[in-house]
Amino acid sequence: MSNDLMFVQNLIYEIRGLKVMLDSDLAKLYQVETRSLNQAVKRNLKRFPPDFMFRLTEEEWTDMSSQSVMTTTRPKSAPPFAFTEQGVAMLAGLLHSDIAIAANIAIMRAFVQVREYLSVASSMSAEIKELRAKVDLLSLQQEENLGIVNDLSEDVREDIDNLYLAIAELSSRIEERKKEPRRRIGFEQNMGD
Repeated sequence: MSNDLMFVQNLIYEIRGLKVMLDSDLAKLYQVETRSLNQAVKRNLKRFPPDFMFRLTEEEWTDMSSQSVMTTTRPKSAPPFAFTEQGVAMLAGLLHSDIAIAANIAIMRAFVQVREYLSVASSMSAEIKELRAKVDLLSLQQEENLGIVNDLSEDVREDIDNLYLAIAELSSRIEERKKEPRRRIGFEQNMGD
């Protein structure tokens, strides 16, 4: 990604849930005075409905200007205008210089990149949520399996104890039988008949 594109992306803010650029930043990119840009907009207000452009409230402007990440240096006389992507596109129709056209192309590309990034981030967020759900399910299954294994272990220990008892009992019977006289195995032949 080029430095120009990254520079422009850093001038895109999220205000009221919308991705916007401020009038002073646009004026710098178009290499015109903010006052001139705003005059051109005011002469063509019909082109800028509220979803294309709006003025920040004093509170929004104060919050923004207190953030250290903000790159805009604007006098605090009046809150700035914020332009959505559509508003920036509409500005292109008002400003006809080569600089304005080149700046507008860079701005449109930056908005596209931001939108693509948000799309990827959104899908990754959904994937992360899905993975968390799977991990939670596996964790629950593991706990259940450990409980079953513990139950089986107790049963197996009991069975092994029973086996040892049976072996001990058989061993004691064998010892008792060793003490008894053994009957001979085989065929006895009578020789006197």
